[in-house]
Amino acid sequence: MSTDDAPDTDARPAAPSATAQARQQAAHTIAGARALYDSGATRSIDARLAVLATLDKALRIQRQNLLDAVYRDLRKNPTEATLTELGVLHQEIAHVRKHLKGWARPRSFSPGITLAPASGRLQHEPYGVALVISPWNYPVSLSLAPVVAAIAAGNTVVLKPSELAPATSAALAHLVRTHLDPNWVQVVEGGVDETTALLEERFDVILYTGNGTVGRIVARAAAEHLTPTILELGGKSPVFVDDDVDLATVARIIAWGKFTNAGQTCVAPDYVLARPETLDRLEPHLRRAVRELYGKDPRRSHDYGRIINERHFDRVLGLMDPVRCTVGGPETAARAELYIPPTVMVDVDPSDAVMDEEIFGPVLPLLAADGPDDAIRLIRAGEKPLTAYVFSGSPEVEEAFAQRTSSGSLAFGLTLAHVGSTTMPFGGVGESGMGAYHGRAGFEAFGHRKPVVSKPVRFTTLSMVFPPYGPLKRRLIPRLFG
Repeated sequence: MSTDDAPDTDARPAAPSATAQARQQAAHTIAGARALYDSGATRSIDARLAVLATLDKALRIQRQNLLDAVYRDLRKNPTEATLTELGVLHQEIAHVRKHLKGWARPRSFSPGITLAPASGRLQHEPYGVALVISPWNYPVSLSLAPVVAAIAAGNTVVLKPSELAPATSAALAHLVRTHLDPNWVQVVEGGVDETTALLEERFDVILYTGNGTVGRIVARAAAEHLTPTILELGGKSPVFVDDDVDLATVARIIAWGKFTNAGQTCVAPDYVLARPETLDRLEPHLRRAVRELYGKDPRRSHDYGRIINERHFDRVLGLMDPVRCTVGGPETAARAELYIPPTVMVDVDPSDAVMDEEIFGPVLPLLAADGPDDAIRLIRAGEKPLTAYVFSGSPEVEEAFAQRTSSGSLAFGLTLAHVGSTTMPFGGVGESGMGAYHGRAGFEAFGHRKPVVSKPVRFTTLSMVFPPYGPLKRRLIPRLFG
């Protein structure tokens, strides 16, 4: 999962350059990571598997510390955090450990008849030293899932957690410092200065999860060293609800996907499209779904989280039109508690303020569309989202969305849950990001598939393409290569 264009991360452009102390720390950290990588220690598949096993064990040992930290930062229910933060990591590590040797095995290929006799293989090699800049909304899983991929691929890793989730940042630093090789994985805490200093250094690959504005800053910094980047950004992920579905069930699925983590999820449903009459029937089901999930007063629910800080509280509240809020609304929000209730807005127009940016909060606009074709038109009018959701009983409608819309992923009949799959590459397209990871995709994202070609020198057939080009070669070469 990744964050949207609205939320802060520690890499936001608040300072033109890092402090001398931050630069010194960054240089020292990277030197240690590069020394270990250059030693060849990370090349061993068994060594990588051992580090992943240690990380999995460390997560279990530090479980309560991590859950407490996430609760302090986001008031995230421990069960929800177990599911969305720790559970997905244990599954990811288990999947990678099971398949890593197979992924790393060289694959043979034929260089083609024109090079015969020759053989070839694709050999995976790590990039080197990886930088992972993680966000605050899922501060454990979105920090360590890329680290798992980077380790699996054979890199050393520098992790920069978000300073907006300080308790979790400290807990991650403690976990890594206590359990892992101090140069294989290192955590750099801090804010803008520390992130800026890291970006001034040369890394071999960078993964950034956050907003598009900072994503551009990361990409520009990486370009100075021609460093490959994986950008996990966001976008306004749409939901289309067709006329022929069970609206009560669909409402619960949408409400869960939207209001988990108080809507602060990059793949949360951002807005709902349906025919006007379908929206009229869906809205009361959404109202009931919110009550089923969080009770009559979500403010008192132990299962409902809080907004990360006052700046985002004010931003989300500013997107709400009180007149159009049929569920929740600004009048029940509490700034002192950073509480914004699960909110549904009706009669929303594409030109309204709530549609100008990714909401990244617990506000769900309902927009009228004249059927699937109109919904597709409205989706295509905006930037490509990180994901899109379709609820329809028609395979033809599903195929229309698959063929005529572009998004990082597309899900039929569910929200949110698909991003936890260990076998599905997850990433964006266009404004929602570039590159993908999770499972094998993560292993490949943090490394290079190097072609290795072998041809016997003795009796080489290459002589036929060497000058001078006499009559025989002038006749054969056009036939072979023309």
